[in-house]
Amino acid sequence: MPVLGVDIGGTKIAAGVVSEAAVVLRCGVTPTLAPAGYAASIAQVYRAIETMLAPEVTAIGICAPGPLNPKTGVVINPPNLPGWHDVPLARLVSESFSLPCRVENDANATALAEWKFGAGKGVQNLIFITMGTGIGGGLVINDQLQLGIGGTAGELGHMTIDFNGPRCGCGNYGCVEAYASGPAITAMGLKAVTQGLTTKIADLCENDLNRITPELIARAAQDGDEIAKDIYERAGFYLGIAAANVCVTVGPRRIIIAGGVSQAGGLLLDPIRRTVRERVTVMPVEQVEVLPSQLGNNAGVIGVACWAAKQL
Repeated sequence: MPVLGVDIGGTKIAAGVVSEAAVVLRCGVTPTLAPAGYAASIAQVYRAIETMLAPEVTAIGICAPGPLNPKTGVVINPPNLPGWHDVPLARLVSESFSLPCRVENDANATALAEWKFGAGKGVQNLIFITMGTGIGGGLVINDQLQLGIGGTAGELGHMTIDFNGPRCGCGNYGCVEAYASGPAITAMGLKAVTQGLTTKIADLCENDLNRITPELIARAAQDGDEIAKDIYERAGFYLGIAAANVCVTVGPRRIIIAGGVSQAGGLLLDPIRRTVRERVTVMPVEQVEVLPSQLGNNAGVIGVACWAAKQL
């Protein structure tokens, strides 16, 4: 029977009805309104569910940024959802819509979908990294999605790559998220423009700094802008450092890169590949593939719907 999957992100909420065969029957997107605080963003979650709900839906699966506890269904304190502190999301949604509800980390849900149906299909061990407002991750080892204590395994975005680095939204210093997430890439572009460097970023944003995004910087890089290319080179290098650290820990066959920032393609993937190959020396790194995700924006919806169906 179909399950309603909901993927809560820092900027948007995707919801869709997913069949037993993992086919998205219909879907829609709603803005998260995260900066407006908990009341506004939880109202958007309810609105996304109401828009997609249908009589044939038997359960609801929701994935959200961590940290959260999938066993209790409580969203603890995600950096990219201001005001969300110990929210009993599974219970609230179940009571509001009279359906069983299960909650999972968004990166874990997406990793599950890509492993079963996408770019990770057919391998026993993989690293999954998703890049957007934050950086999330998931680990599949010996054909098992690793959850860890309270579902906290795979928080790859909060791996320290520089103990003297800038403060991350999680409160730690020098996390890879502080160097290679969407906001970090945007900040590098903003800095280049405000310093008066010669770059197409300024032309493309028409000197409106609020229009600078990772997508705009990628456009400048694809047009040959050296500053923009260097920004993605640096982001890919930092992410490659994190990926190399995980490689020597779990020995993956594939590294799957997903999320809005990954749409930059080779601008980001090439420096990740190069950095991993340069820095991993104790395993057969030539056998490790770095690939883009295949399921696109529906991956989280598919993954969490499958997760909820399995749990129930």
